[in-house]
Amino acid sequence: TDILFICGGAFSGLDNIIQQRIGVKTLGFGADVKKKVEKRVGELLSEVTPEDLLKFGFIPEFIGRLPVLATLSELDEEAMVQILKEPKNALVKQYQKLFELEHVKLKFTDGSLVAIAREALKRKTGARGLRSILENAMLDVMYDIPSQTMVKEVVIHEDVIYSKEKPIIVYENVAESA
Repeated sequence: TDILFICGGAFSGLDNIIQQRIGVKTLGFGADVKKKVEKRVGELLSEVTPEDLLKFGFIPEFIGRLPVLATLSELDEEAMVQILKEPKNALVKQYQKLFELEHVKLKFTDGSLVAIAREALKRKTGARGLRSILENAMLDVMYDIPSQTMVKEVVIHEDVIYSKEKPIIVYENVAESA
């Protein structure tokens, strides 16, 4: 009896059910004609009720196990960039560590991080999509770097993300290495 249920997901279409419920619809003689107010998806989801979940397709027995309904707002570009670089195990730090194993410094321009965040927003994949976008951009250079000698630094710029250009590779000076 002490079971905690946590449901997470996008719940695609739930916003339409809520919009139908809160949208003002009037018919009949003498009724006020009111304009339907458009709300953003995040604003709509914050108004979810158990009845909305029932219409969405959840069974009543399950809805009864969800005493608290809380919604999370959509991530914006700034939040995505923070996720890329700030946590202890951030994606950027993971890739930098991988390159460090090859004695190569990996840098990301601010523009490249914004480009990754924008691409994730465009794909509507949220933070989950950041890894695949970054992996796709880094695939060739990660394959090539171990076989190349004298590579000192790799710089990922926004065109690597947007246009699939090659990153900037900085080589050690022959005089420096001697």
